[in-house]
Amino acid sequence: MKLFRLCCLALPLLALSAHASSILNSADHFGVLGFSTVTNTGPSVINGDLGLWSGTAITGFFAIDGGPGIVNGVIHKTDAVAHLAQSDAVNGYNFLMNLKSTVDLTGQDLGGHTLVSGQVYSFSSSAQLTGPLTLNFQGLNNARIVVQIGTTLTTASNSSVVVIDPGMNDQIYWQVGTSATLGTGTAFYGSVIAKDS
Repeated sequence: MKLFRLCCLALPLLALSAHASSILNSADHFGVLGFSTVTNTGPSVINGDLGLWSGTAITGFFAIDGGPGIVNGVIHKTDAVAHLAQSDAVNGYNFLMNLKSTVDLTGQDLGGHTLVSGQVYSFSSSAQLTGPLTLNFQGLNNARIVVQIGTTLTTASNSSVVVIDPGMNDQIYWQVGTSATLGTGTAFYGSVIAKDS
């Protein structure tokens, strides 16, 4: 499973925020947490730790191999910290997956929608984002939005997730059944926990 933080990765990669600690526990400190490999191909910046368990291949980062990626945190490559975080990420994924859906968006593009705090949005299969998506936290502190996706999450190039009326420690979780693919130039927000990649 994978987790990542986009403010963003997923158990083959994981991502998190301050509110995430109640769901993702030790995985909260990771900007990216991978299961088998973590590969960067462009000028990425990870704000948070970078981890890998149980695989051994991390590539494309300046601190590892001189690549273009920057890590503003600690790199945990197949160590006890990454192992615990991977376990916590699995538990968080299962918790999110088992929440009861309140709004079914199956077959709809996320672009142009506004999601509000306190809701669990679901897609029975894939979800796409091809424009701006607005997250409205309604000025509440510790507010949460959950998006459950049965299979894949795909964002088009230059799509965006915009936050309005935030409170303190708000969080959006993207629970993805298989893989998440973020298009070039996507401005994304939230913790993506993807089961496969």
